[in-house]
Amino acid sequence: MIGIYIHIIRFFLFVLAQGLIVGQLDFGFGIHPMIYPLFILLLPFDMSAIALMIIAFVTGVSVDFFMNTFGLHASAAVIVAYFRPELFKLFSPRDGYESFRQPSVVDLGYKWFISVSSLMVLIHHVWFFFLEYFRLSDVLYIFQKTFLSGALTLLIFVLIQIIFFKNQRMS
Repeated sequence: MIGIYIHIIRFFLFVLAQGLIVGQLDFGFGIHPMIYPLFILLLPFDMSAIALMIIAFVTGVSVDFFMNTFGLHASAAVIVAYFRPELFKLFSPRDGYESFRQPSVVDLGYKWFISVSSLMVLIHHVWFFFLEYFRLSDVLYIFQKTFLSGALTLLIFVLIQIIFFKNQRMS
């Protein structure tokens, strides 16, 4: 039961941090880091696909509310939720995932986390930026934004894991 409250708190923290802080910063060069996909990544392993996509949709719509993006974040969040189970299968340990573990650096290590999150961020950003521009003439700019934004997003994901999740193991 406590786990549900942790995910609710994470939802509000990620949406508010994205909408009020990260989304308002101007990094230049078309860089737009997005931290809310980390919330979708950190949801439990055994969550059903439908529940996962509904939660991702609500998360994306909440970010869209702050960013005035009219469904772009919702669409990208749902596509990430759709591919998440397959990414987890692709990188699953030999014996599978244990139910008490979380999809985090603390429980599964940096190699697993960076592999899964980098593919998740790539899917999210390619989908988001292609929908945002929706022109093949801007394909190089879309890939530039995807690469630069994705690299910064992945760095922020790892920093969040280091700062906030390292101490969970000790308690």
